[in-house]
Amino acid sequence: MKETVCYLNTWKRFVNEGVLDSARLNKRVMESWYRCKKEKVNPYLYKGENILTNDLLNLQREKNSLLLEIASPYIDRMNETIRKSGMMALLVDPDGYVLSLSGNEKIVEDARKINFIEGVRWTEREVGTNAIGTALQTKEAVTIKGTEHYSIASHRWSCSASPILSADGLLMGVLDISCPVEYSHPFMLGMVASITYEIEREISKRSYERELALFQRSVELSDTYRNRPFVVCNQNGIIISASKPVREKVPRSIGMSISQFLRYGYQIDLETALSFKEGREVTGTCLFLSEGTCNSDSRLFIGSNSSSMFYFNGEIGRSEAFQSTLKQVKLVSSTDASVYISGETGTGKELIAQAIHQNSPRKDGPFVALNCGAIPKDLIESELFGYEEGAFTGAKRKGYKGKFEQAHKGTLFLDEIGEIPPAMQVALLRVLQERKVVPIGSRKEIPVDIRIITATHCDLTELVNQGSFRKDLYYRLHVYPIHVPSLRERKEDIPFLVRYLCQKHNWNIPLSDRLFDKLKDYQWPGNIRELQNVLERLNILFSNGAAEDNLFLHNMSSPEIMEPSFESATTQLEARSQTGNELTVREKIQKDLMLEALQRTKGNVTAAAKLLDVPRSTFYKRLRKYGL
Repeated sequence: MKETVCYLNTWKRFVNEGVLDSARLNKRVMESWYRCKKEKVNPYLYKGENILTNDLLNLQREKNSLLLEIASPYIDRMNETIRKSGMMALLVDPDGYVLSLSGNEKIVEDARKINFIEGVRWTEREVGTNAIGTALQTKEAVTIKGTEHYSIASHRWSCSASPILSADGLLMGVLDISCPVEYSHPFMLGMVASITYEIEREISKRSYERELALFQRSVELSDTYRNRPFVVCNQNGIIISASKPVREKVPRSIGMSISQFLRYGYQIDLETALSFKEGREVTGTCLFLSEGTCNSDSRLFIGSNSSSMFYFNGEIGRSEAFQSTLKQVKLVSSTDASVYISGETGTGKELIAQAIHQNSPRKDGPFVALNCGAIPKDLIESELFGYEEGAFTGAKRKGYKGKFEQAHKGTLFLDEIGEIPPAMQVALLRVLQERKVVPIGSRKEIPVDIRIITATHCDLTELVNQGSFRKDLYYRLHVYPIHVPSLRERKEDIPFLVRYLCQKHNWNIPLSDRLFDKLKDYQWPGNIRELQNVLERLNILFSNGAAEDNLFLHNMSSPEIMEPSFESATTQLEARSQTGNELTVREKIQKDLMLEALQRTKGNVTAAAKLLDVPRSTFYKRLRKYGL
C-alpha cells in the first residue's frame, strides 16, 4: 500500500507540475509518461473512447486472421488458470485494437466499466501508459501496475503484456494478462512471455511452410511462363521470385517491395492470388507484367496482411508512419463507415479521402469535395443543400443542385469541418440521420445515398470541449479516425516525394544526396505543400542557369532560411523599385502590383503571375523590363 501511495503522489506531481523524480519509476514507465505528456494524453480519462463498430471489428479480425488462428489455441489452454486467478487475457493487433478477450467473468464485467472490451483501441496515445500500448511502442515485455498507468482509467489494474513478433521481426500483435491490482501476481509477466514465445515459434514454422510453398509454386509458374515477365510476392508485398525476363532487366528484383519494383518501367496486367493447403489460405500474389509507362500517376500499394491491392494517387514512400496510414485507408475503404481524417495543413488529407473513395464500392460514383472554411457562412447552406429556381435574389435560373445531391451514390468530402457554423451543424446532423435533403425554397425531401468523409487540421475534440462543435455530430462523423503524419514524421520519404513531384510536374532539378540532406534537415511546417513550393522555386532558378553549388549550397546554407531567402529577395526588389522614377504612372502601378504579389507568394513567380491573372511569360518580361 505504501508503494501505491508513493506512485500516486509521483503521478500527481508529474501531471500537475511536469516534475518527475527518476528514482521513483522504472525507466520504461518514465519514458512512457514523457511520451504521453508530449502527446497531450488526458491523465483524467476514465474510460477508453475509440471503439470499433461490429462491422469494423470483424474487418480488423479478418485483417489479423493469421494471428487469431495461431494464438487462440494457446490462449484457450491458459483460460482455466487465469479464470481461477481472477484475471483475463487479451489478444491485441499491431494497431492496438483488442481482437479477443476472455477470462474470469466478474473481472471481464469490471473491465467493461472502463470500456476495456473487444474492439477498443488501447494504445499509449489513446489511454496513456499501459502494458499493451507500451509493449506496442517498445516491442518489449512489460508490466504496468496501478498508478504507474498514466490515465486514471487503469489505476485499479495491473497488466502484463508481451509483443508477438514474426520471423522477420515485424510486430504482429500483443498478448496481455490483466487483473485488478489486488489480484496481481509476479508470475503474470513470465506466463505471458512464455506463451508469446510458443506463439512466435508457431508463426515462424507457418511462415517457413508458406514461403516454401510459395517458392515451389513460383518454380512451377516459371516452367509454364518462361518468356513472360512476372513476379511472385509474399503477403508483405515483397518479391520472392521473378521470371527470367524480369531478372535480366532488374537483377536485384528479389527482395524489393512491389512499389519500388514498378519504378523500373513495368505495369501490372493481371493479378492472381496464390493459395496454400488446397486453396484454403492465400499466401501470396503472382503479378503478370508488361513493359511501358503507366498512364496513371497512381502508385500501387499492397497491405501487409492481404494479397489484395489498391491504387494511391501519390507517392507512398517507405516510412512506417505513412504505411500505417495507408493500411488504415485500405481497411476502411471497403466499408461505408464515416471517416474522420486529421493532420496538419499540407499533409494531403484530400488525397487520402480520394484513395478511400477510389478503392471503395462507390468508386464509380462521384467524389465531391467542399472546403467548409473557404465558403462564406451565409452561402454554405446553398452549397450543401442547393436551391430551387427563384429561391432568393441572385439565384440561378434553373436552381442549383447542392453538394449532397451531387455526391449521390458516391462520396462527399467535407474539408475543414471544424469551420462549419452551428446552424449548419444541426442541418448536417439531420442529413446524416435521415439521409434526405430539402433544397432552399423547396418542400420536397430528396433521398441521398452518400458516404461522408471529413477532415480538419485542428483538434476537433477540443472544439467539442469548447462548445463550438456539437458532440452528437462529432460522434456521427468520428466513426473511423485516420491520422495523416506530418512531413517531419516521415522524412525518409522526402527523396521519393521529390522524385515523384519532379516527374509529375516535369521539373528539371539536379537531384543529389546533398540536396536531399538539406531538405531532410528542414522541419517543413507547411508539409508536402511547402515542399512542392520549394521545388517549384528551385526549378525556376535552375532553369535560369543557376548552378547547384552556387545557388543551393551557398545561398541556402541552412534549410531554415529557405523561406526567408525568398522573402529577402522581395525586400531587395522593393529597394530597387525606389529607382524607378522614370516609369509612367501606369507602369509604377503595374510594378507595385507585381512586388505585392511576389511578397504575398514569398517570391513564387508562378503563383504571383496566377494571382495577378497574367501569363507567366508576360510576368517574366515585366520582371526584366522593370529590372526586378
